Amino acid sequence: MQFPREYFQRYDESPDELFYSAPRLVVHIDDGAIAAVTQLYSELLPETGHVLDLMSSWRSHLPSSFKGKVSALGMNAEEMRQNPQVDEFVVQNLNRTPRLPYADQTFDGAVCTVSVQYLIDPVTVFKDVRRVLKPEAPFIITFSNRCFPTKAVAIWQVTNMAQKAALVASYLEAAGFAEIRAEDRSPQARRSLFGMSSGDPLVGVWGRRPRSDL
Repeated sequence: MQFPREYFQRYDESPDELFYSAPRLVVHIDDGAIAAVTQLYSELLPETGHVLDLMSSWRSHLPSSFKGKVSALGMNAEEMRQNPQVDEFVVQNLNRTPRLPYADQTFDGAVCTVSVQYLIDPVTVFKDVRRVLKPEAPFIITFSNRCFPTKAVAIWQVTNMAQKAALVASYLEAAGFAEIRAEDRSPQARRSLFGMSSGDPLVGVWGRRPRSDL
């Protein structure tokens, strides 16, 4: 599948290293959406093993029950250094270098949390994620409706949540993943002091490296 180049243009095409040079020690979705991410990861990831946290930050939102190893790859060393769930990390700009610095079939799972909207060549990155996963291991992408608008790609900014889910699923399909699914994991509406509030939406899309890759 080929995607038009204009899909991945950005308002700010300056080097990503400049934008991410200062650590942002804040969460980018609310508590309800964070809980939804953690729940999804608890359902799909093994409780032990080796997990790749792609485009990582200072929080990975993995369940407390996870007792394995976490390798993080992101843009800011200080953010990942502050992440209590990360065992090791690499600073790398996937928009400049999409090849991952890991051996084939290293990981038992991979996650990308609320960051897929910044990839300018997602299929190439996803293909390399497939390479470093073990057969049948999941790659889980979660996203909400928030982003840094100057760095999010054009197609992301003109699509609704359902269209975003279909877009990410098409990345996985183009990269050769199997058993692709997309689910709305948005928290149920909750009552606050100010009335009903639905909070941040949360969608999960995932696929698995095919067993046939053995």
